[in-house]
Amino acid sequence: MMGKREESREELRRRLLDAAERRIVEGGLGGLRARDLTAEAGVALGSLYSAFESLDLLILQVNARTLARLDERLRHAAPEDLPPAERMVALARGYVRFALAERPLWAALFDHRLPEGVPVPEDHREAHVRIMRLIAGPLARLRPDLGPEGLSLRARTLFAAVHGVVHLSLTGQFVGTPREALEDEVVALVQSLVRGIPASASG
Repeated sequence: MMGKREESREELRRRLLDAAERRIVEGGLGGLRARDLTAEAGVALGSLYSAFESLDLLILQVNARTLARLDERLRHAAPEDLPPAERMVALARGYVRFALAERPLWAALFDHRLPEGVPVPEDHREAHVRIMRLIAGPLARLRPDLGPEGLSLRARTLFAAVHGVVHLSLTGQFVGTPREALEDEVVALVQSLVRGIPASASG
């Protein structure tokens, strides 16, 4: 059971996280300023650094929230009882829909960089790994010939392929897929990749 000091610290962290999340939604990661978000949270500027040590570590915690929601949405969109090829398509659909629905927070996952020399916390790395495991699950059934390292690498490559299409579209690059066609094109990409898997591996 937490004492009053611990409860007060947790409340401070929650208020700062909520304020940072709102400001990213409203203005993107580039518009996030420590002085603005502490004013919105109704706390002193120094409170941010006592609660999170730095603005970068606060952003990392906002990103952790986003990753948790992404993980939940993907698991809901692609239940484990689906056939593996269908599940991979469902994961791709879920990813596109999440990116469209939560674009500023989704973008912050990939736009934010910690200062040089500051290590990524292990729990944050693990949150990314959990997303890769969602892809590796059905992929392992389609490609039982891949060892653990090969499976991990292939899952990351498949994620990068889907993410790249989504990123180019949502950042308005001239080579990007039109947004109205994005989900269908991502599904077509994944279906094409799945069809390329040898029939003997998918049986």
